[in-house]
Amino acid sequence: MVQLSKNLFKQAINCGELQIGLWLSSTSSYLAEIAATSGYDWLLIDGEHAPNTVQDIYHQIQAIAPYYGEPVVRPVEGSKSQIKQILDIGAQTVLIPMVDSAEQARQVVSAMRYPPEGVRGVGASVARAARWGRIEQYMEKANEELCLLIQVESKTALDNLDDILAVEGIDGVFIGPADLSASLGYPDNSNHPAMQHEIEHCIRRIRQAGKAAGFLAVDPAMAKKAIEWGANFVAVGVDTMLYTSALDERLSLFKADIQSGGQKSSY
Repeated sequence: MVQLSKNLFKQAINCGELQIGLWLSSTSSYLAEIAATSGYDWLLIDGEHAPNTVQDIYHQIQAIAPYYGEPVVRPVEGSKSQIKQILDIGAQTVLIPMVDSAEQARQVVSAMRYPPEGVRGVGASVARAARWGRIEQYMEKANEELCLLIQVESKTALDNLDDILAVEGIDGVFIGPADLSASLGYPDNSNHPAMQHEIEHCIRRIRQAGKAAGFLAVDPAMAKKAIEWGANFVAVGVDTMLYTSALDERLSLFKADIQSGGQKSSY
């Protein structure tokens, strides 16, 4: 009989251990597998801002599965139907964007759990999550290994942060720096001193509440700051950005005057 996979990422963040991650926006299972061989603790498959279908996400989960890193799936939003599909294809760790209130957080927790504790649709016998019925008593065991992360990324969410942190069933809270900066009046400027203060304060509040704190920083110096402030699941790069940077850097060795975008001139 097939065994339910242990969620080592969940165990680590709940113990306060640091987990270093990578954002996957390429929608490619091939690139996801390459990333998985690097040794990152977690790999975020982005369904919110990358053009990933459920099938794309499924294939990336499969590509990552043989390796060490935990696939973390971010759906486009936190509806019951979205969460149901993501869980049924085998995701054990989910990051829900744009959670603004404790009530919304409770709804997400409910969507993660089978009745009577929640409202997750029952379809384990035909789902990869239960290996098509081969994992005995999957419905009884599933909650033990499911990990729920939510994103706090608006002024409204900050105003409600204490109430959100009090919701049972949330393992970690992720600070979304780009959306949060825009919401607080500093679009494209998360490095503003006021934003830096707010981010630090939020991370410390999250950890003091006994939750794991998450962050994304493509600048290594910012990632190290977030870790110093207490963030313990931190994404330190985005695959598409790293790919773009590597391409430009290699070309610059041979072309002194690179024209951005690689577009052919038109006359």
